[in-house]
Amino acid sequence: MKKQIGNTLALYPLPILVIGTMADGKPTWTLCAHSGIMGHDHVMISLLNTHYINGFIRQNHRFSINLVNASMLPQCDHVGSVSGSNQDKSDIFAYQLDAYGMPLINDSKLAMSCEVEDVYVIHNFDHFIATVNATYTDPSILNENGKIDYEKLKPVLFEFPTYSYMESA
Repeated sequence: MKKQIGNTLALYPLPILVIGTMADGKPTWTLCAHSGIMGHDHVMISLLNTHYINGFIRQNHRFSINLVNASMLPQCDHVGSVSGSNQDKSDIFAYQLDAYGMPLINDSKLAMSCEVEDVYVIHNFDHFIATVNATYTDPSILNENGKIDYEKLKPVLFEFPTYSYMESA
């Protein structure tokens, strides 16, 4: 028989993401460990509502999602531990702007440009529900059929109960 352990959210680990948007003409970034798929072309990111970036996501109605690989982890951890209201994080990553004006991290092998459709607020978190407008990949992570090979991508995962990063196999 299974043991009941309470109302524990046990859907971890999840890939960690760096969320980007433009703030007064410069990119700003934050680390995001809570995200989800909401259909074939919709995603959700969840950010504490005190994050500096949230207001700019609301203003722009757009953001980028940049999957984190192991080589990016030190910078990613940094953008998750300092606030954009206290430190300009625009130069942490080399980036390019996509056709929608969203910053994409050059070292991220998979990035998505998203348009906000709705914001759901619960318990001091902003849940941004967005359409994926475009997905960008490094050709090195595609298989022979042009599909993403996650064994080649090797995203870093985050396990919330222990606050641990895990490299995927």
